[in-house]
Amino acid sequence: MAELVFYSGTMDSGKSTLALQLDHNHRARGRVGRIYVSHDRSGRPVLSSRLGLSTPAVEVEPELNFWTDVVGQLTAGGRIDYLVCDEAQFYTAEQIDQLAKIADELDLDVYCFGILTDFRTRLFTGSARLIELADRVLPLQVEALCWCGARATHNARTEDGQMVTEGEVIVVGDVEDPDRPTPQVGYEVLCRRHHRKRMTAARAKAGALSPDVLPFD
Repeated sequence: MAELVFYSGTMDSGKSTLALQLDHNHRARGRVGRIYVSHDRSGRPVLSSRLGLSTPAVEVEPELNFWTDVVGQLTAGGRIDYLVCDEAQFYTAEQIDQLAKIADELDLDVYCFGILTDFRTRLFTGSARLIELADRVLPLQVEALCWCGARATHNARTEDGQMVTEGEVIVVGDVEDPDRPTPQVGYEVLCRRHHRKRMTAARAKAGALSPDVLPFD
C-alpha cells in the first residue's frame, strides 16, 4: 500500500537534499515522480539544496488542487509513481488532505518534507495536518547546530540583525547565501535556550566583545 510520509527537521538539516536524493533513487529504478515545492530559497519553481543541486518542480500556490493536478496528468496519459513535496509546511490543510487522498485512492507514495514550527515556535498549518494524517513522521537524522554547538531545535527570524517573534509567517530569506548582500530579513537555527533568550550568533559575538555582559538576562 502507498504511504503518506512526512520528513521533518529544522532549517539546515538537509530536507531538500534528502528530497533530491530520494527522487534520484526512485528515478534510477525507472519510477516516474512529480515534484512540488513552495517558496523555494531560489525564488523559482525548483527543488534546490544548499549543496547546489536542483531539479525543476511545480510551484504550490494556495489555489493548487493536488488531486485535480495529479488526476489530470494521469488521464492525459502521463505516468506518476510517486510525489515529492518539499516545503510542505507552507501547504494548506486542504492540500494535505488532498495528498492523503492521493496516497489512499490512487495508490501513489507521497513524500513530504518540511519544518515543524515557525519562528514563533508554533506549528505550521501544513505540518500540523501532516502530523495528524501521515502514515509515518520521520525526524531527519542530520542535526542542525546552534551557534553554541548544541542541537538546534528552533528557527529564528532576524530583521536588520535583531531577532523577532512576531510578523508574517512566510517571508523567504537565506542568511547562508554568500552571493547576496546581507538581507534585511534573515533566518537562523538555535537551540531552545538561546531562542528563548533571543541570543543569535551575531548578538552572542557582540556580547563576547562587551565587558559588561553577564551570563544571564
